[in-house]
Amino acid sequence: MKNGDAPIEHELVRNGTLFENLEILNTRIEPTVDNEDVIVTIDFRVEAELVETCAFGLLYVLGLLSFHDGRPRGISGQWFEDDDHFTAGDMLRHLHFESDTLRMDIDYLRGRCIKTELKLSSEGHGRLTTANRGQAATRWLDRLKGRTFLRAVD
Repeated sequence: MKNGDAPIEHELVRNGTLFENLEILNTRIEPTVDNEDVIVTIDFRVEAELVETCAFGLLYVLGLLSFHDGRPRGISGQWFEDDDHFTAGDMLRHLHFESDTLRMDIDYLRGRCIKTELKLSSEGHGRLTTANRGQAATRWLDRLKGRTFLRAVD
């Protein structure tokens, strides 16, 4: 398969993982209004020189990780498919450009509780905010930084 024949999602993942200096600036974990879950807000910075060519990739990869971890909540289970995939079209349908910042905001997607907002400015400043997702967002950025997690051994 030629490079141009590969799904665009492969190129987005490749571009989204090119950021070598992802720096977490601040992490806030606050209870939701009903104290049943938390809102996680993570401010981060990436190399500004890569934002021009790789911003879509970074937003796609973080959206992909959020989608992968998303589970049904309430009645959304009737639309949930376990083997579903996050697509470039999903990203584009939820992507906006506001005041020099790319913003992707997804509430529910095909039965999954996503509740994830991502912002990335042209200077490389980003913000990842999730609600009702526990502290999963902290693991997504760790995965992008190359950290692995412990796994049970048989």
